[in-house]
Amino acid sequence: MDQIATNDIKRRIARDNPWWVDGNIEIPEASLPKRVYFHSFKRLALDTAVKRAAVLLGPRRVGKTVMIKQLVADALSHGYHAHNILYASIDAPVYSGMSLEQFIDFMPSAEGGPRIVIFDEIQYLKDWEVHLKDLVDNYVGVKFVATGSAAAALRLKSNESGAGRFSDFMLPPLTFYEFLTFLKKDEELIRVADSNGRSTYSTTNIVALNDLFLDYLNYGGYPEAVLNSSIRDNQDQFIGNDIIDKVLLKDLPNLYGIQDTQQLNRLFSFLAYNAGKEASLENISQTSGINKPTIKKYIEYLESAFLIIKVGTVDDNCNIGLRERNFKIYLNNPSMRSALFSPVAPEDSESIGYLSECAVFSQWQHSSAFRRLRYARWKGGEVDVVLLGGAKDKPVWIGEIKWSDKPIKNFGEQTKSIKHFAKKHPHIKDCFLTTKTVSGTRLIDELRVKVSPTALYCYTVGRNVTKINEFLQRQIAHADDSIDDEEIDDDEDDEELSEVR
Repeated sequence: MDQIATNDIKRRIARDNPWWVDGNIEIPEASLPKRVYFHSFKRLALDTAVKRAAVLLGPRRVGKTVMIKQLVADALSHGYHAHNILYASIDAPVYSGMSLEQFIDFMPSAEGGPRIVIFDEIQYLKDWEVHLKDLVDNYVGVKFVATGSAAAALRLKSNESGAGRFSDFMLPPLTFYEFLTFLKKDEELIRVADSNGRSTYSTTNIVALNDLFLDYLNYGGYPEAVLNSSIRDNQDQFIGNDIIDKVLLKDLPNLYGIQDTQQLNRLFSFLAYNAGKEASLENISQTSGINKPTIKKYIEYLESAFLIIKVGTVDDNCNIGLRERNFKIYLNNPSMRSALFSPVAPEDSESIGYLSECAVFSQWQHSSAFRRLRYARWKGGEVDVVLLGGAKDKPVWIGEIKWSDKPIKNFGEQTKSIKHFAKKHPHIKDCFLTTKTVSGTRLIDELRVKVSPTALYCYTVGRNVTKINEFLQRQIAHADDSIDDEEIDDDEDDEELSEVR
């Protein structure tokens, strides 16, 4: 068979980079709403003072390519010469067998100013991390940007082979805050007040906010689904086939050599249906018929592909233990459950309760706090969320997630676990409790409990966490090349993270 002709490659690259011919061309993605993460990513991606490639990670269909095209449009509007920007989607068949360096050879003659080279879906190139590092080391005045959906392979390889040459930027599914802004409902339903330099949020209509939160749980994590009603009407096709199936049947098998894709699909369906419930390798194995080593391996793969979130447990003494027998699995994006099974209705209180927990953890994904979140479980009690902090992993704050106003009506009985845990850790100064409609503040002895509707809490976290993320991204982007991202001290942002809630 003949090799792909150079002229065919040139035609495809020219089609992907129309600004080479007309630097004033209108890029369609530029008119779409921007993710709230756009500006912090832009700073990272266009920072030529730091000799690092910016790697944009995230699940399928959360807007990575759109963000990249918006980045191109923004760069052009701010004076970058059109010939100095290259975009290439590595998964295009015409690029099969090409090295990353060959793409640069197809760029027009360099003009004055910095150059940007963007590799979309870079994980489709074998040993991409070695080649990208080599480009960063050897090309002066070129900023390299890459995107990828298979996060585990990307993160693992960037940490092991990047040697301080990559800065990862995780783009999660839409937060509830972004969902409302995309629909232009935030100003109508949310009031903002400033107190001692801190923004607080309340709602003008909790019923309407809850209705939209239910929509968010059913289809709200993907920008396309929010902006396009036909996609919402066919979300089983969009989410089920175009997103989940491609990951389970293509991405993960190709990356990890999985042969039994039906077994992987069966396990994911089981985990999705039981999202938010406590589990163990033992009980999953007994129910699914899959052996424990395989389940453990598949859970790691599903986490890597941003399909699920695994949250570990601590006891009431906040001990993690050498072996975490029990854990909870949440969906990275709650709307995957409705695509797999059926949308939740207002009367499905139990299902909404579990999906609300998924939504809360999903809001935290772009925060450094995310990897320090646990739940507490001991004989006779449980606390839904515990943030560990400091050198000794002590609890910073705790919280309970409910889709009900019952805890307020029977506050003492419903908050026994919070009281028990807080007494064991008197340095905890406050906690949160979410409800369906009730807001306010309650006291358990001297412990202040902030009460907020779950929908409003998700909005608050989704909005505030972007502020923390911008701080951390600046910190990481300007860290010394000899320092790994993971070495940046978690303690530095504990106080700010306490304000996110």
